Amino acid sequence: MVELVTIGTFLVAALASLFMAWAIGAGSSGSTPFAPAVGANAISVMRAGFLVGILGFAGAVLQGANVSEAVGADLIGGVTLSPMAATIALIIAAALVATGVFAGYPIATAFTVTGAVIGVGIAMGGDPAWAKYTEIATLWILTPFVGGGLAYTIARLLRSEPIAEEYLIMALAALVGVIVANIEFAILGSGGSGGASIAQASSRGLPGPELVGVAAVTAVIAAIWAGAIAFDLRSEIERGERHFLLVLGGLVAFSAGGSQVGLAVGPLIPLSGDLELPLLALLVGGGFGLLLGSWTGAPRMIKAISQDYSSLGPRRSIAALIPSFLIAQTAVLYGIPVSFNEIIVSAIIGSGYAAAGAGGGVSARKMGYTVLAWIGSLAGSIIVSYVGFTVIEAMLS
Repeated sequence: MVELVTIGTFLVAALASLFMAWAIGAGSSGSTPFAPAVGANAISVMRAGFLVGILGFAGAVLQGANVSEAVGADLIGGVTLSPMAATIALIIAAALVATGVFAGYPIATAFTVTGAVIGVGIAMGGDPAWAKYTEIATLWILTPFVGGGLAYTIARLLRSEPIAEEYLIMALAALVGVIVANIEFAILGSGGSGGASIAQASSRGLPGPELVGVAAVTAVIAAIWAGAIAFDLRSEIERGERHFLLVLGGLVAFSAGGSQVGLAVGPLIPLSGDLELPLLALLVGGGFGLLLGSWTGAPRMIKAISQDYSSLGPRRSIAALIPSFLIAQTAVLYGIPVSFNEIIVSAIIGSGYAAAGAGGGVSARKMGYTVLAWIGSLAGSIIVSYVGFTVIEAMLS
């Protein structure tokens, strides 16, 4: 029978996790996916907050396993997080993120949570997981260049006169269709083989090699996406672009839930084994916390990102969201905690610089403060978590 002490410590850690999930929903997960759409006047701030909560919850349940397991087990070696360590890491990280929410500056949640888990893990005597850190750092460093570069290229193409705008939008829709067709979902897996994509699951009954079937299904899905956008663009290009922009915002919100929930519930995974709680239960709880945060706290940050960083139109917003969706799904696939603030802000800068005029309307001062907040959140969370765990452990011993 499970001891009451174990249940009590898990409940304390779970409350800290719920607070962390709320802070994430109110911050990066809730504010960034629809910020370009709000900046382009395609959707209101309050409606964006409502939709991102629903879609984030769905993403958390359907795609949250990879990042959750990475945060819970792969960031530190040699030790398993204790209930006290998990609670301290979650409270410190959530407090830092919540401070950023109320101050109006986007704190990088992935940096903060990763740093907090590493800090308490080292304080427990654990070994740094250098291989995982290299993988994480590679994505974090490449994100501004890849995301910003792709956004800049797409925005420039959409402004190019020789190429008809509607054909470019159709091509981009087909690209998004290819990505959607190949997103992995755990529920689509068969026979304990892990997750599977829509294309993989749909091609199981087709004759011939699996790769050929997956390619055929992917081509059909891409054609459907392009055809739907083409039909919408026939009546009015601007209207079709706004509809496409809203779809992209929804896809990014879904991806945000799949990635960010792991930052909240990952530290609970080592603790849930004694209670025999399935990972799905943690994901549902974390997704609920994201939803609450999106509904109660996200509008403030949505406004800050959409208006303070750049005055976006539909084309530049589309250019920002496509690479954001691509990078987010890459992070989910490989189980890498990633900052959606970094992804979206980098893409907004890239699409902004494609516009006429120096800087494309991007606030250099705001960008400087944001970068400092990212760096400070990682270093600060490591130090504060290490010191906090050491002091509390000394007081209790």
